[in-house]
Amino acid sequence: MTTTGRQLRSTLADDGVLTLELVTQDFPQPTGNMVLVRMEAAPINPSDLFLLTAGADLANAEYTPGKVVARLHPQAAAAQKARMGQSLPVGNEGAGTVIATGETDMARALMGQRVACVPGHAYGEYALCDAAMCLPLGDHTAEEGASSFVNPMTALGFAETARMGGHKALVHAAAASNLGQMLVRICKEDGLGLVNIVRKPEQAELLRKLGAEYVVDSSQPDFEAALAAAIAATDAFIGFDPIGGGTTTDTCLRAMERVAASRLTTFNRYGSSHPKVMYIYGRLDTGPTILTPSYGFGWSVGGWLLTPFLEAAGPEVIGRMRTRVRAGLTTTFASNYKHKVSLDGMLTKAAMTDYARMATGEKYLVTM
Repeated sequence: MTTTGRQLRSTLADDGVLTLELVTQDFPQPTGNMVLVRMEAAPINPSDLFLLTAGADLANAEYTPGKVVARLHPQAAAAQKARMGQSLPVGNEGAGTVIATGETDMARALMGQRVACVPGHAYGEYALCDAAMCLPLGDHTAEEGASSFVNPMTALGFAETARMGGHKALVHAAAASNLGQMLVRICKEDGLGLVNIVRKPEQAELLRKLGAEYVVDSSQPDFEAALAAAIAATDAFIGFDPIGGGTTTDTCLRAMERVAASRLTTFNRYGSSHPKVMYIYGRLDTGPTILTPSYGFGWSVGGWLLTPFLEAAGPEVIGRMRTRVRAGLTTTFASNYKHKVSLDGMLTKAAMTDYARMATGEKYLVTM
């Protein structure tokens, strides 16, 4: 038996024209370890915007009910050549109720339950998902559980990565985001030091009200000195940067080296050998990452992505993280939303031009 429902799909044509459209499609009866979820809510995360808005001229796009047609900037279109001609589903995560299952015991155990899930096509009325990627929500609502994977597991992954590397503190940029607020709570609970970088005084005040001890504002004239002082106080020599482009990673590494070099007992013209590492995990700024290597000779810059981290961490760590997320959905891992929109509402000009800005702390929730 098949179930019919609407699904948002993204298609990039060879001429650089992007079409986002709600289409009606059939969802087959799940088999094996798969389940069919009647979706109720799904967040719009920065990671979803690549298929939704990346490089698109939204100001001059054509908006009709359930459909948007926009032209991509030529450079953006060229960078996405591999997906041209493909109709791709959109929406990494969400929550809803399981209405059909495959034959495995794991899948059958979820029948009738409200779950958070990571189907990769959450912007639709239904979604097929592996039971192993579902988190039973118990008495929690779909809205409370919709953002229970990407941000919570990423924030926990940062703390795990720091501990695995022997670090007792970390630096986080653009720290007033939903993820950043979760990280403040996690580090307080785990006894990890945390240096939060924000871009506005009101964001600094928000984090201080959550109990953040070290918050530095990049809009202030003493930013770099304040950042170095916070790193010195916490020994934070590992950092996570969601901005990617520009000089954020460079500034963090220079501040780390400033602290490490100040602790040298003898002069070394090459600087310190103290390990300093920055992970880029997002591209809020799509421009080049600017590095001015003056960080001694013990530094590295790498990429951090949740899926490879989980594959390396193993089932025991993943199970522990998932259990913690479920227990803290309304506390440690609570998400806040600027607006709630319907499937049709997310494809309006007003909504798209707003959530495409990726403004800190202004996340949208799609409710079906």
